[in-house]
Amino acid sequence: MRARSRIVLVLAVIVVFAGGLGTRVVLRGGVSARDEPGPAEAFLARRLRHLAIPRRARTARNPVPLTDDVLAEAREHFLDHCSTCHGTDGRGDTPIGRNLYPRVPDMTTPAVQSLADGELFYVIHNGVRFTGMPAWGDGTPEDDLDSWRLVHFIRHLPHEPRAEHPEHHHH
Repeated sequence: MRARSRIVLVLAVIVVFAGGLGTRVVLRGGVSARDEPGPAEAFLARRLRHLAIPRRARTARNPVPLTDDVLAEAREHFLDHCSTCHGTDGRGDTPIGRNLYPRVPDMTTPAVQSLADGELFYVIHNGVRFTGMPAWGDGTPEDDLDSWRLVHFIRHLPHEPRAEHPEHHHH
């Protein structure tokens, strides 16, 4: 079965599933962004993301060599463009990150760190539809060295110090 056919099939199943589920959810409590996704929804979202990224993108290699200068440039770029939602430490614990739906992912977790470099690049360059993630890439993927530098920084995030949020209290 071709990839596009699989995506159409998965989408059809989701539409049928969501149609029945959606009617109950709306009748019960609306479409609040406060609700946490259930395990089935999280699984389907991850599967759809995987199917939506072309194989050639998943297997792409990072053309930017990892150096201290590249990491420093990527950190600056991340702080300027990404930290509003993703936080300075990549964990998504910001007012926007906590309140988007779907939630901003914690980029230090195995779920994100296990993605291929090409998958991370694809998400940065193209964004993700129906989420708060915009497409940041300009030009062709080969020319978008900023996004490739960010892939290096995302790999480094588990080693970054955790951000302190004294004003943030869970109630």
